[in-house]
Amino acid sequence: MEYRLGIDVGGTNTDAVLVNEMMELVASIKVPTTKDVSTGIFEALHQVLAKSNVDRKKIKYAMLGTTHATNAIVERKRLCKTAIIRIGRPATEAIAPLVAWPKDLVKAVGNHYYLIAGGNEFDGREISPLDEDELRKIAQEIKGKVESVAVVSVFSPVSSKHELRAKEILQEVLGEIPISLSHEIGSIGLIERENATVLNAALVEVARTTANGFKEALEREGVTDAKVFLCQNDGTLMSIDYAMRYPILTIACGPTNSIRGAAFLSNLENAMVLDVGGTTSDIGIISQGFPRESSIAVEIGGVRTNFRMPDLISIGLGGGTIIREENGEVKVGPDSVGYRITQEALVFGGKTITATDIAVRLGLAEVGDKEKVKELPIEFAERAYAKMQEMIDEAIDKIKTSKEPQPLVLVGGGSIIVGEKISGVSQVIRPQNFGVANALGAAIAQVSGEVDRIYSLSEMTREEALKDAKQQATNEAIKAGANPESVNIVYVEDIPLAYLPGNAVRIRVKAAGDLI
Repeated sequence: MEYRLGIDVGGTNTDAVLVNEMMELVASIKVPTTKDVSTGIFEALHQVLAKSNVDRKKIKYAMLGTTHATNAIVERKRLCKTAIIRIGRPATEAIAPLVAWPKDLVKAVGNHYYLIAGGNEFDGREISPLDEDELRKIAQEIKGKVESVAVVSVFSPVSSKHELRAKEILQEVLGEIPISLSHEIGSIGLIERENATVLNAALVEVARTTANGFKEALEREGVTDAKVFLCQNDGTLMSIDYAMRYPILTIACGPTNSIRGAAFLSNLENAMVLDVGGTTSDIGIISQGFPRESSIAVEIGGVRTNFRMPDLISIGLGGGTIIREENGEVKVGPDSVGYRITQEALVFGGKTITATDIAVRLGLAEVGDKEKVKELPIEFAERAYAKMQEMIDEAIDKIKTSKEPQPLVLVGGGSIIVGEKISGVSQVIRPQNFGVANALGAAIAQVSGEVDRIYSLSEMTREEALKDAKQQATNEAIKAGANPESVNIVYVEDIPLAYLPGNAVRIRVKAAGDLI
């Protein structure tokens, strides 16, 4: 019997599970998330292995969904000094790189940016040849001063030739320095794609230290035969090497792990998912078994980007959310006791009224000692619960795309605070092991690859463009660690871009396969 280990870091708890090759849960554990993240991961790893008592040589896969990258951006720490080379002078000189970034984040990544001639039109025609001499001068200038490089060319999702040539030249001068190319990261918009590429370049060292730390922790626990993967924010996995090239794809992987875990536990391929943690709740959509992606630009750490992100709504309501009364009005959060809930909530002998206490007082949940909340006025509890329910109803209404009621899968340790009646929901499903759906989502995940490109149909047929995009997505899945024989195309979207001449079309394709 072989086993898979899955670990997911949440804002309140770090969850770990061990599943067998039949995808049956063998052991699970929750430990408080620590400020440095890594200590909580190591503790969860140690405890779940001790609890399962399985032969550690039989653990063949270890998956980690972590917040290291998100925390590094938010805290402005451990980011690489990054050189930004934008190919597109003089057309793009009006807006300089990093112009709308928070000042402290600019300081963290360094303010090394350069604009050189080159770039392409929307249909792939060159605006001007790439200025290779200027690029070589820049490479000499930044040598030894930066740890990573971001290369961004105008309309590179249409033609990547200038970015690829720039990478060759930079490597000739700088050697094996990490280089992030924008056509591999973001979509068509130049500034948002540039921002995402710079963040990706700045996170390379964070990904390396996280992956190496996890591998060392596994070895310390005697897990020496496992292949190690990090979770992506589309609910799939990527190899360590792939993660070091695209660390930005780990951002927001926690909610997508929950959505994949919810799909697995409920056997539903299309539904809404409400993941209630200790501090916040995330609401997302399972579409064809995978998390639905956002189609709009998203902000990360104060920076606007357009790389792939899950379509989520987060609200400040969790099991540890603090409930209080101010001027006769009931207030729900947004502050929370978080991982201290077992010390501070009334039902555990604490002195703070939390959402969990309200649920226990109303008989909706059985946690802790219900005698400790019997002094809580029932009228106050009912008003607080009505307010909590209103927050959930509003979020459900925002994320739905159909007026018809849809099923809702309820997961997460804090989901005990949610009742059975929710507006717009046809059925509330509480699957077994709902409390560790996130770590289960990491443990059972597949490996995927995705492309998002603009094709000009004046040069090829639609069928040829689709075939090319599918092949590229398949290649990306294999590079990320998928078994080539198991890769399938799981998502195809082509959108005619009527505002561009040349019969242009945007094609997005996702391929997914099993672990090797």
